[in-house]
Amino acid sequence: MPYVTAYLIAINAATFLAYAYDKHAARKQSAASVSAPSTCSPCSAAPPARLIAQQLLRHKTVKQSFQLTYWGIVVAQVAVLVYFWAR
Repeated sequence: MPYVTAYLIAINAATFLAYAYDKHAARKQSAASVSAPSTCSPCSAAPPARLIAQQLLRHKTVKQSFQLTYWGIVVAQVAVLVYFWAR
C-alpha cells in the first residue's frame, strides 16, 4: 500500500503543477502551454488535483468540451475503482 499512496501523492502533485504551468503559459500567451489532451489523460491526471487546480487557478473552468471530458474521465475512473473493489 505505501507504493499506491506514494503514486497517488505524486500524480496529484504532478497534475496540479501541470495546471499551474499551463495557467502561467496561458497568461503569458506562450506557445509552451500544456495541451488539453495531456491535462485530460485518464491515466495520468488525478481528478482531485485537477478539480482543486481548476478552482484555485480558475483555469479551464468555462470551456465546455474540457469539462465534459474531465467529468467523463472521473466517471470512468470511479467505475473502474468500483469494479475492482467489488471483486
